[in-house]
Amino acid sequence: MESLSIHPITGIGEIVPEADLAQIIIDAGDIRDGDVLVVTQKIVSKAENMLVPVDASNPLSHKPLVEQESVRILRRRGELIISQTKHGFVCANAGIDLSNVERGQAALLPEDSDRSARRIRNGIKGKSGIEVGVIISDTFGRPWRRGLTDVAIGSAGIRPIADLRGTPDSYGRELQVTEVCIVDEIASAAELVMGKSEGIPVAIVRGIDPVWLDPTNTAGNVATEIVRDPADDLFR
Repeated sequence: MESLSIHPITGIGEIVPEADLAQIIIDAGDIRDGDVLVVTQKIVSKAENMLVPVDASNPLSHKPLVEQESVRILRRRGELIISQTKHGFVCANAGIDLSNVERGQAALLPEDSDRSARRIRNGIKGKSGIEVGVIISDTFGRPWRRGLTDVAIGSAGIRPIADLRGTPDSYGRELQVTEVCIVDEIASAAELVMGKSEGIPVAIVRGIDPVWLDPTNTAGNVATEIVRDPADDLFR
């Protein structure tokens, strides 16, 4: 892989329930075979009608939803809850978001973000014949580090993990534990051109190594390959 380029798709506009995201992306972007599309969770949740009413006058009215959408509460501090969602994600407030939605609404995570990614990918292939990878991204905090970054919560058509175990490093030593989370790195890079308030919910990442692509979608996805089993997690 010689270089990557990242291109924001502008002009998508407001997404409403039942919107055809595949067609909207085709109409708005110059997509090509081998591209990887990073699509924000927010527009996927809107298109899949994962919006619920909250009391706009009460900034804490979404807290009961956090409990509802959590299978385990890991930490509480003041108004902040760190919980595990039914998807297996550990995140703040069960991923429930009040930003970039109308007042009086909260956006829940998609029911199955890997399925959402497959739907977009298959829709683009069926409508245009173009073969792409799709990553659904969301903003997460990180233990022990300040600042937020985008990560993948769903994927299709791209290998989630590059397993480098057994390959030599630059000194010829065999790597023992190195597994690179490709979809997280791509999601984070794409966020740099989308921003948090610019109204750009989709980006094209071009130049991805074809070895990382998974046209048959058999290499697994975020739910099966990235979410760490609690038995292997030293911090749960």
